Amino acid sequence: MTDAILGPGIDATSSAGHAPALKVRGYWQTVGFRLRYDYVTLFFAAVIATIALAAIFAPLLAPFDPNATSMIYRLKPIGYRNFLLGTDELGRDMFSRLLYGGRMSLTMGLVPVIVATTIGGTLGVVAGFLGNRVNMVIMRTVDIFYAFPSVLLAVAISGTMGGGMANGLIALTLVFTPPLCRVAETATTQVRNLDFVEAARASGASTASIIVHHILGNVLAPVFIYASSLISVSILLAAGLSFLGLGVEPPTPDWGLMLSTLRQAIYVQPLVCALPGAAIFITSLAFNLASDGLRHAMDVRL
Repeated sequence: MTDAILGPGIDATSSAGHAPALKVRGYWQTVGFRLRYDYVTLFFAAVIATIALAAIFAPLLAPFDPNATSMIYRLKPIGYRNFLLGTDELGRDMFSRLLYGGRMSLTMGLVPVIVATTIGGTLGVVAGFLGNRVNMVIMRTVDIFYAFPSVLLAVAISGTMGGGMANGLIALTLVFTPPLCRVAETATTQVRNLDFVEAARASGASTASIIVHHILGNVLAPVFIYASSLISVSILLAAGLSFLGLGVEPPTPDWGLMLSTLRQAIYVQPLVCALPGAAIFITSLAFNLASDGLRHAMDVRL
């Protein structure tokens, strides 16, 4: 018996004297099959997992207290004595601060996207399914946020509310909610009049039941794909807010804040000063390319 792959979701199994039998995979089986052989996506997913595990187990991996200062050892180069990645302007161990800073950066990257996906997705599904005045009120409100660039809007909200991690999370959530709402509304509008939805209406199913059992399954994929692409943007925006003094406050380790405090020492220890920027770049790149591979795997048209 031989197996031949006809497509990403179909297997053809043939045997002597019998016609090939088609075996159709389910949607998530097809997604898993595509991801299994997408080595670029798997590599960057492994990078993300490594960064996340390093941040989670920072207390076990960090050789020093990230906030312990020593003016004797300030701005030491990479590999100096017990300081694997050197020290910053206050003599704090850079390796320890990068590990703990990953916690803040990942939190600022993931939490706003998760909350915005929940709020924006719910509003988008309601607006797309109910239509009429409900759609007009929700989507016109969303359009107000589209009048401002995301970076300017995040800075304006954080500047108005003041610095701090909580206010930064709120600002980023407000920035990401409108585009996610738009994606959910567009996807819902495309499926709300299809035959299976009309059949559910004819059977007497309630609006909530139709949304939960028939609409969400077709809306979650595009919303999830778009939300995953926003994680890298959220990390960059959060780093920018911290760099401007509108995000995480010192002495809490944060990659963006570390860039800000080290910028005056760039001519003394340029490699040490570049480490937080490299961490931001690698993490954002990993999330961006992993989300691109996920989009390809979840798009049944490709």
